[in-house]
Amino acid sequence: MELSMQYDAIIVGGSFAGLTAAKYLARARRHVCVLDLGDPRHRFSAQPTGSSRRYDDDPHSVLQSMWDEVATYPTVTLLAEAAVSVQAQLGDFVVTNWSGEHIAGRRLLLAFGVSDILPDIPGLSERWGVSVLPCPHFHGFEYGRKPVGVLNASPQSPQQAMLLSEWCPTTFYLDGGECDVSMRETLESLKVRIEAAPVKRLAGVGCNLARIYLADNQIQPLDTLFLTPCHQLNSPIAEELGCAIDTGPLGQTIAVNAQQMTSIRHVYAAGDICRQTANITLACADGMKAAMAIHHSLAFDRDNIEQRDRSNGGFHAGYVNLLR
Repeated sequence: MELSMQYDAIIVGGSFAGLTAAKYLARARRHVCVLDLGDPRHRFSAQPTGSSRRYDDDPHSVLQSMWDEVATYPTVTLLAEAAVSVQAQLGDFVVTNWSGEHIAGRRLLLAFGVSDILPDIPGLSERWGVSVLPCPHFHGFEYGRKPVGVLNASPQSPQQAMLLSEWCPTTFYLDGGECDVSMRETLESLKVRIEAAPVKRLAGVGCNLARIYLADNQIQPLDTLFLTPCHQLNSPIAEELGCAIDTGPLGQTIAVNAQQMTSIRHVYAAGDICRQTANITLACADGMKAAMAIHHSLAFDRDNIEQRDRSNGGFHAGYVNLLR
């Protein structure tokens, strides 16, 4: 197998978590390769959820500015490629991309993200991120006192309706689903209106929502619909490597420790693939933690220290003893 180059770390996924990690590793003067196709989860959103950037920034411009900044570091290689497979070989990880190149790295960071599984309702997917929204904590502020709807799309949906009812007149659309007596009583006590009929379609001009059509021939005016979708991992690489996978109410996540390392030594994970909640700030924090852990593991690697120790007359012997 011919290798194109060996890196200190390979990062699979170049969204907020991956690029943050790449920047921190680059500033530690580590050689990093980032593979990313440029289709992040937030590409549908009008605003970057959970970011402290200007309100009028969109996720594309925020990501592009991060990409441009990381590209200025001479030790970073950015590839517009997807990772097809990863193999562990003689202490390294060899990533094969779509072009058939084999790229080796001493550490591996998985940050390939997840994809939302949206309900199959006509008119919904094209409004996702604009007038059909995922997060009351981020988007709810703009809709104070304006009527909103919540679609029963996941186990978290009733909680969304409860949260929004603090700020807005809220309708909970069961979409033909069930609502037990206790939950119904709780929602009604918060003045949440419940519609049981299946949702037929959403309508409006462009990406804006104006009306919701129900199966019982009701047509209701509605400007904003919230839903918490389930998700799926964008790549099978973690499972193929043998990383432990957790299954939560919204989908699978990769299990990591406090340093973002998976159950496989020297394989790390960051971002939405480790969390049930999507948030840019948290994804960036995960990327930073992973980068610091990777840097430390490289700097204090026993073989690396012993080699430096031999060339420096025993200066690093203390570090080696700590690692034994």
